[in-house]
Amino acid sequence: MVYPQRIEPSPGQESVWDYPRPPRLEDTNKHIQIIFNQVTIVDTHAAKRVLETSHPPTYYIPPADIKMEYLFLTSKSSFCEWKGIANYYSIRVGDKAVENTAWFYPHPTSAFVAMKDYVAFYAHTMDACYVDGEQVQPQPGNFYGGWITSDIVGPFKGIPGSWGW
Repeated sequence: MVYPQRIEPSPGQESVWDYPRPPRLEDTNKHIQIIFNQVTIVDTHAAKRVLETSHPPTYYIPPADIKMEYLFLTSKSSFCEWKGIANYYSIRVGDKAVENTAWFYPHPTSAFVAMKDYVAFYAHTMDACYVDGEQVQPQPGNFYGGWITSDIVGPFKGIPGSWGW
C-alpha cells in the first residue's frame, strides 16, 4: 500500500492529515450557501462540520436553514461506523431533480448527537456550494461528501488508489 505525502499547509490553511480519526464534530459560523436550479436552498451561519483524517470537511446544515419543501425522504440508508445509520433525501426544484443527494442521521451515535437531523449535501450534484463566498470543489470520487476550499490541503481520500487510506 502506497500512502500519500501530506501537503504542508500555508498560514491560514488546514491539512486534512491533521484531522482526527475517529472524526470530530465542531460548530462553524462560516457562511454556507447551496444553490440548486437557481434557488438558494441553504443559507446559514449555524452549520456543523465533521473533520476526519484524509477527508475535507463535510458540512451539516440545521433543517431550519434549509428550504425543506424541496427535499423528499427516500428509502436509501447507509451505515457509518462513527455516526450511525444515515437516511437520504432527494431534491426537486422546478423541473430539475437529483436522487439521494443529501443525508442526515436521525439517531446518531452519542459522539455526534449534536448533529441529529442536520443535513449534508453532495457538492457535485448541486449547482454551487459556497463556504464564506468561495465556491467549493467536491471531494474526489463522488463517494464521500467533503467540500474542498482554498484553506484546506490534502491529498484527499477519494482520488484513485486511496480506498485503503
